[in-house]
Amino acid sequence: MRGLAYFKKRDIHFTKDLPEPKINVDDEIIIDVSYCGICGSDLHEYLEGPIFMPKDNETNEISNLSLPLAMGHEMSGIVREVGKNVTKVKKGDKVVVEASSACSDVHRFATGKHYGEEKCPNCARGYDNCCAYAGFTGLGFIGGGFAEQILVGEQHIVRIPDEIPLDVAALVEPLSVTWHAAKVGKFVKGSTALILGSGPIGLAMILVLKALGASKIVVSEVAQVRRKLAEKMKVEVFDPSVHGKNTSNELRLLTENKDGFDFAFDCSGLEVTMNTAIHATKCRGTIVNVAVWGSTMEFNMMDITLQEKTLIGSIGYVVRDFEEVVASIHKRAISIEDCRHLITGKQKIEDGWEHGFMELMNHKEKNIKILLTPNNYHELD
Repeated sequence: MRGLAYFKKRDIHFTKDLPEPKINVDDEIIIDVSYCGICGSDLHEYLEGPIFMPKDNETNEISNLSLPLAMGHEMSGIVREVGKNVTKVKKGDKVVVEASSACSDVHRFATGKHYGEEKCPNCARGYDNCCAYAGFTGLGFIGGGFAEQILVGEQHIVRIPDEIPLDVAALVEPLSVTWHAAKVGKFVKGSTALILGSGPIGLAMILVLKALGASKIVVSEVAQVRRKLAEKMKVEVFDPSVHGKNTSNELRLLTENKDGFDFAFDCSGLEVTMNTAIHATKCRGTIVNVAVWGSTMEFNMMDITLQEKTLIGSIGYVVRDFEEVVASIHKRAISIEDCRHLITGKQKIEDGWEHGFMELMNHKEKNIKILLTPNNYHELD
């Protein structure tokens, strides 16, 4: 089948020769992919990887699969085939895919390294997103949504209502990342929130915090284009480049008592944004790191301790996050129109490298989310 695949370090290209998936166990599903978004993680996999992808001559710990593998983990599609024990969905249903892999997938791969083993301690506690062998569909575990079809375990599937368009449905994955971050951070309705960065995750964070009833949202972002996108979602924006070392002080002044925000969500992953988040929150405020870091950072622990602030990390998501995001879109708590602001391009899978990956790497400032489609290309004409 056709797909955009990771072949080796610094080699991602289109191919017509990927094997079509086949159901191996009775709780698996085959999906015809409609749309799949390019994530920052995909770009990092090319620029700095392999990170999640198997290295040359190696295989994934759970699936025992090796390269090449189709990329893509932010996907929507239509059920093509179901195993005989599947009850959650039927052929023809519109679905989204919770893309993580964990111990709950081990039973699907009899040749895998951990087949027949008990769950790792984190999965045994119900923290599948922190699995000791964590990976993703489309990021090392098994072929992903930059291909015509994918193979998924039933536990990773969430059906979507007909009124949610399939292109918007491909945004449920990044929305679930931020939904999970708000839940892990114990966000409370009526609270104030600062978002550091308005890239794809920062913009998704806006939609989630609005749905959860934030009383005030301020987005701090250097790039004017991205500030304008945040403004379209009717939140207050702030340009930190104007204020330099006074940034945190100026941000605190934007709150009612001028003492800082209840919550800060770092969606940039820079030392300067993390320190801003720490200093711009009020006493007993909560700082949530949503970004994935590629390096270490420095901050003064006393800035946390003396104000009894909470600093917490959030990684990925669980199926429940997908279900709650879909429900919020269905109830219009998350606006379909606002979701569309995140989609800045759609491309055929054949053009995914040049007009998808290269566009995002070379013109990051004017793009948010580019969707690739292996099957709905007729909608792009």
